[in-house]
Amino acid sequence: MSGLHRSSSAPLKNGLPPQELLDDLCSRFVLNVPKEDQQSFERILFLVEYAHWFYEDNSVENNPSLKSFTLKEFTSLLFNNCDVLRPYAAHIDDIFKDFTSYKVRVPVTGAIILDESYERCLLVKGWKGTSWSFPRGKKNKDEEDHTCAVREVLEETGFDVSKFLNNDEYIEMIFGQQRVRLYIVAGVKDDTTFAPLTKKEISEIAWHRLDELQPANNDVISRGITGLKLYMVAPFLASLEAWISAHQPPVAPKSHMRLKGISVWKAKNSSTGSSSSMVTEIQQTKSVAEAPSSDMMGPGKSFRNFRFDTNLIFQAMETAFSS
Repeated sequence: MSGLHRSSSAPLKNGLPPQELLDDLCSRFVLNVPKEDQQSFERILFLVEYAHWFYEDNSVENNPSLKSFTLKEFTSLLFNNCDVLRPYAAHIDDIFKDFTSYKVRVPVTGAIILDESYERCLLVKGWKGTSWSFPRGKKNKDEEDHTCAVREVLEETGFDVSKFLNNDEYIEMIFGQQRVRLYIVAGVKDDTTFAPLTKKEISEIAWHRLDELQPANNDVISRGITGLKLYMVAPFLASLEAWISAHQPPVAPKSHMRLKGISVWKAKNSSTGSSSSMVTEIQQTKSVAEAPSSDMMGPGKSFRNFRFDTNLIFQAMETAFSS
């Protein structure tokens, strides 16, 4: 068996990461975690996803000669080049397909942030996509809904909503088998500073007028009248409008002065990985996402009894420490 530290740290000519780097990522993100996080392919794939984020955000950014990979490409690379994962590499397509199915069932929570007049809401745009959404993300294992919302909003906008959030004020919808709960956080000053704490996740943060988010027509509900893509915004607008109608804003709407949507943070170049200096570069510690309820049919049918070969892990660790 080969050890955990091999070859040089320089990337190969084809841009592939050296074995030493792959071993380090496997050791750091897959091996050195609580045993319960090594008990299923679903959890292991979340760990591999964190390794992928680290590789893209740090390794590639610090060494441009390294190749950038999609999550599936990186997963295949790690499984084929790490001793403890290699025995399962032949099944990687099925494993990844099951993981993708699993992810869309993990509950999501976040927040709908309204300004003081309730005329505008805060939206974020993903790093590579063109669609806008409310700041939100998947729940971690054993995490409360409101705790997840506070964490995800902080990561994506740099704003702590904990003092504004009311556990009973939320809009919840089901998309397929995924529950999405968005807490209504109202009365936030429009001059509040926003900037994501995570790298390469958010490309822009902006206040948008609610009346401009309405569907352009009944046939195109996923785009607002200004042409913005609102796939994950439009379904919540009717319930949000009803909530606003039943609540008095702290500042009267300024009907005489039309408040336009305004971008409050934007990455310099999301395609190259460089970001605005406003970003606070904090490496977030993430936990394995919460599993869907046990009454759902989980993925990984052919791998449901998976267990790591712990002897193989211990041998690899022993080789690493003795080298």
